[in-house]
Amino acid sequence: MKHNAVYIASYSTPLLEKFINYVMLDGKKSVARDITKEMLATMKEKTKQDPLKVFEQAVSNVKPAMEVRAKRIGGAVYQIPMEVKPKRQVMLAFRWIIDAARKRKGAPMAEKLATELLQAFNNEGASMKKKEDTHRMAQANKAFAHYARY
Repeated sequence: MKHNAVYIASYSTPLLEKFINYVMLDGKKSVARDITKEMLATMKEKTKQDPLKVFEQAVSNVKPAMEVRAKRIGGAVYQIPMEVKPKRQVMLAFRWIIDAARKRKGAPMAEKLATELLQAFNNEGASMKKKEDTHRMAQANKAFAHYARY
């Protein structure tokens, strides 16, 4: 099911190129690029909006602000809440979106990615749940925040 994939070929952003690299398996970049183009075409079809803007908004919705890091102090391991650096935020968002899409069954990858991104755009879906769980963990372990300086 090929969409008008030629339409998307005309533009690209560093964020989209990075996403293509995350989608890629076994060094097959052209396959990853085709999947991404088809995904953008599907998103344009479903939303009637600029797919790049929808994509960027979805990624920024999934980016986590806080996460927990395990730190060993005096024989005990504490889950310490820490802020997530911008590059890691993007990496985690991509990873969660792609993992959630891969876990879906019975559709081509481009369609699964488009669905997951549209759900993330609307603040729902598996990748958003992962972000909320991460934030909840950080919130629950706030008591150990003072160990962050060690």
